[in-house]
Amino acid sequence: MGCGLIQRWLVMCVVALAVVQLHYEQAMAEPQVPCYFIFGDSLVDNGNNNNIQSLARANYLPYGIDFPDGPTGRFSNGKTTVDVIAELLGFDEYIPPYAAARGEDILRGVNYASAAAGIRSETGQQLGGRIDFTGQVNNYKNTVAQVVNILGDEDSAANYLSKCIYSVGIGSNDYLNNYFMPLYYLTGRQFSPEQYADILIQEYSEQIRTLYNYGARKFVLIGVGQIGCSPNALAQSSADGSTCVQRINVANQIFNNKLRALVDDFNSTSRDAKFIYINAYGIFQDLIDNPSAFGFRVTNAGCCGVGRNNGQITCLPFQTPCQHRDEYVFWDAFHPGESANIIIGRRSYRAEKPSDAYPMDIRRLAQL
Repeated sequence: MGCGLIQRWLVMCVVALAVVQLHYEQAMAEPQVPCYFIFGDSLVDNGNNNNIQSLARANYLPYGIDFPDGPTGRFSNGKTTVDVIAELLGFDEYIPPYAAARGEDILRGVNYASAAAGIRSETGQQLGGRIDFTGQVNNYKNTVAQVVNILGDEDSAANYLSKCIYSVGIGSNDYLNNYFMPLYYLTGRQFSPEQYADILIQEYSEQIRTLYNYGARKFVLIGVGQIGCSPNALAQSSADGSTCVQRINVANQIFNNKLRALVDDFNSTSRDAKFIYINAYGIFQDLIDNPSAFGFRVTNAGCCGVGRNNGQITCLPFQTPCQHRDEYVFWDAFHPGESANIIIGRRSYRAEKPSDAYPMDIRRLAQL
């Protein structure tokens, strides 16, 4: 009996040591890519707007109520999609915002995203300060200069940066806070949706070429989501408060189709670079069309906010949000909650449907 107990105890010790070793090895494992650079808007902003004069800020509760560090500037109750992707890429810490990135921290990547930012410089101006796509790319240029200084020369920096992932998810505000806001902007009267998408793609492609010229080689271009299904759009333009606004979604799809075509164009002309397209619109549509399959109960209202569908404005400071946050697709009038972000992030990293990513997902891009 005594020997049997000792043997079982030894087996348990060996198993426990194996588990500890596995966790240690996972913790010590290198990320799949050396760095992850992020460009975008409030969907992925993690603090760049905190200290600028802007109405587009989220550095107060209830934002961050489910995030370990509390309110950070993320427009979510918890993680954003890029936080999820960073985890899946193997980073042991989230990518820092440009506003706080210092020293050798930049070698693992920087998040340049800014709430209210668009491809066009005037987009979001009614909300105050923001860093548009051009400004974000200029900030990246500053980072590259620092990388050159840290690594010693331009060749070393170029070799290092060529292995990194560059994520670009911008364009939502060019519709939400520009084209479909006729009281502030003329674009909706000046251009058809087709013409406007062409203009956006032209400006977008110029910034992508600049990133390429400054070392970027692995690009993730993320399509615009279904803005017409947001609580804000439903509150303003949906008769029943639940039917998505098709004129907005159709315009978004026109842009996305052109962005996907841009991926083909760049892949055919840039032999030493690889571009992929993430179908955020399609992934999100799955959540709207079949919410119960993903654990959601409410798709047409924010977990917090004001007015019809909680869709008039974002969460008020210290407002009490809904009780069951994981049952809501949307956290506020515009932004998905953490539960939805986890699904979108996971399917961006590892496609679950052929339509999720084109021509490959982020996981395969990281392996190239």
